[in-house]
Amino acid sequence: MRTYKEALDWIHSRLQFGIKPGLERMEWMLNELGNPHKKIACVHIAGTNGKGSTVTYMRTILQEAGYTIGTFTSPYIETFNERISVNGTPISDEDITYLVQMVKPAVDKLEQTNLGAATEFEIITVMAFYYFGFVQACDVVLLETGLGGRYDSTNVVHPLLSVITTIGHDHMHILGETLAAIAGEKAGIIKHSVPVITGVSQPEAVEVILAEASSQKAPVYQLHTDFTSRYIASSEEGEVFSFTSEKDSWERLIISMKGEHQVHNASLALRGVLYLRDHHRFNITNQHIEKGLRQAFWLGRFEIVASKPDVILDGAHNPEGVNGLVKTLETHYGDRRITVLFTALGDKQVEGMIAALEGIANQMIFTTFDFPRAASPELLAVYSKQPIIYHNWKEAIEEVYGRLTQEDVFVITGSLYFIAEVRKYWRSR
Repeated sequence: MRTYKEALDWIHSRLQFGIKPGLERMEWMLNELGNPHKKIACVHIAGTNGKGSTVTYMRTILQEAGYTIGTFTSPYIETFNERISVNGTPISDEDITYLVQMVKPAVDKLEQTNLGAATEFEIITVMAFYYFGFVQACDVVLLETGLGGRYDSTNVVHPLLSVITTIGHDHMHILGETLAAIAGEKAGIIKHSVPVITGVSQPEAVEVILAEASSQKAPVYQLHTDFTSRYIASSEEGEVFSFTSEKDSWERLIISMKGEHQVHNASLALRGVLYLRDHHRFNITNQHIEKGLRQAFWLGRFEIVASKPDVILDGAHNPEGVNGLVKTLETHYGDRRITVLFTALGDKQVEGMIAALEGIANQMIFTTFDFPRAASPELLAVYSKQPIIYHNWKEAIEEVYGRLTQEDVFVITGSLYFIAEVRKYWRSR
């Protein structure tokens, strides 16, 4: 693996091994590599929605306080390297190539055992641990789970803190058919005596998380029980909210990311940062918090890429994500004509998502994109009252955009993988 392209091709070639829950392969490879994951201080973040935004709010606050912060997130929006970043900057192509050279011998050796071949996500996770453990020291690494929690590749760490953002209807074919079952998988990240911060609200899911925390003797900080936040208003600057915890309170905090659901994410991040300040001697002031929250920005989350007419990209890819998007559109664009371009992966619960979007859209357009699990527009259109179908999404964008008036709003949403493609295309136009 001498070039970045060769390294990336090798990583992506592992997609053939699919998703294989379990930690045995991870533990075997990490042990082979000198257990880099044991050398990092980290915060472990799981949840159906809001993981990436919560990571971003925590990162910007801690960065503002002068700390070096590593992040491991997925999927990527612009470049593969984003998945492993330091202070918001993706690692270099050279680093990716080097990491592949370092981990490949262990991956090859694993295949000779009865544990079988490592998946793409397992390899990327091992690369991240190797990078943060041996290459780039960070004050803390914010580690996002890929899928679920209990058997997720990241769940080999013993973190300073665990965060479970939300529980919703996603990946149900793997995680379980009920919210309680899904919560059980997410709660699998809770470790003995490690505090957990959660924004989960459904009683049946909360019950599962509290039971797991109790069995692990892990203190729980629950939003709207142990600390509270209140959405106040939307202003020109962004969303305004108040926040109160045991020791701290703010009457007015501002985030620039739009949507009431972002207040939820920012509140969890703020409580996490206050925990690090109080229990792990992080030197964080009110000014760091206020400035860090305002600065946070996350690609493909209600991202306005053009104005007059407004073009909005949002990776709402499950029912809860779509409901958050619809609510945000109602708040900010309720009086405007809205056109929605939507596609999704075939394993998603699309019926409810489409119904919610049609509640706000004046025009609903379905498309598809080049991705193994992408649904056909015909499949999506079945659930629509007045569907318009385009098989070529680029054509759809150009034709719709060409017809819009300055007052119109064009929302492109669905799979995050799709939003990544659209974003790339939009920037090259």
